[in-house]
Amino acid sequence: MIDIIPSGGACGASIRGLDLSKPLSEFQIADVHQAWLDHHVLAFPDQKLDDDQLEAFSLQFGRFGEDPYFNPIPGRTHIAAVKREATDTNPIFAEHWHSDWSFLEHPPKGTVLYSLDIPPMGGDTLFSNQHLSFDAMHEEMRARFADLKAIHSPVMGYSLQGAYGDVTKNGAMDIRPSEEAAHIRYTHPLAPIHPETGRRGFLSGIGYLIGFEGVDDKTALDLILELNAWQSREEFVFAQKWEKDMLVMWDNRSVVHKATGGYEGYRRELHRITLY
Repeated sequence: MIDIIPSGGACGASIRGLDLSKPLSEFQIADVHQAWLDHHVLAFPDQKLDDDQLEAFSLQFGRFGEDPYFNPIPGRTHIAAVKREATDTNPIFAEHWHSDWSFLEHPPKGTVLYSLDIPPMGGDTLFSNQHLSFDAMHEEMRARFADLKAIHSPVMGYSLQGAYGDVTKNGAMDIRPSEEAAHIRYTHPLAPIHPETGRRGFLSGIGYLIGFEGVDDKTALDLILELNAWQSREEFVFAQKWEKDMLVMWDNRSVVHKATGGYEGYRRELHRITLY
């Protein structure tokens, strides 16, 4: 029997009673999928998975997506490592609000992350519920944001001049920056309708937003900073704490997320799959 335990926060739930190393039944898949839509972030503790099992689980909820600026782990095409060695001193990877790969023409619907090596402290992943964020805006603020067309780009992170452009300074992260990243631009509604639930929420955050259609650069920057501050409000944010052998899956269409540090001197490794 599946046990769904809500976090009590803005989003998130723990799921027990399933062995993810084995194929799920049709009914179990339906239950997990509904819980995913309801809670946006699902954590499955105490799961022993190899890479084949991680891929098989993920394919029950979508198809493999594109990871344009990560090299996959050896021997795989669709699994990337989110990794930091104990001796790394580079900035924490992905420490600004974002929805994964929102700068693509068709952003992914979800991300699956499985923990292999977890430090004894720190390293929470923060999630901000963007349905709550949208619904809670007062009328004047929502009027300014709701119908904006947002311009997304990987330029600030993955161009050769971006935060991860110098691969010698990326620590254990196997990132493949590209000059092409400086020129990629895709426009999406800032607050699209979720295709499965019909709820509106903000897509992405300060990590990949570079402007808005029809808005001058100064005004756009002010709006991006205002939205970032709003998304960071405590009432929208849930901190997912990690354990070894935990799988977490989240809905990129309803939450933004960011990494945190606090585990200096300890190794951390998780394996990631992007879903469409």
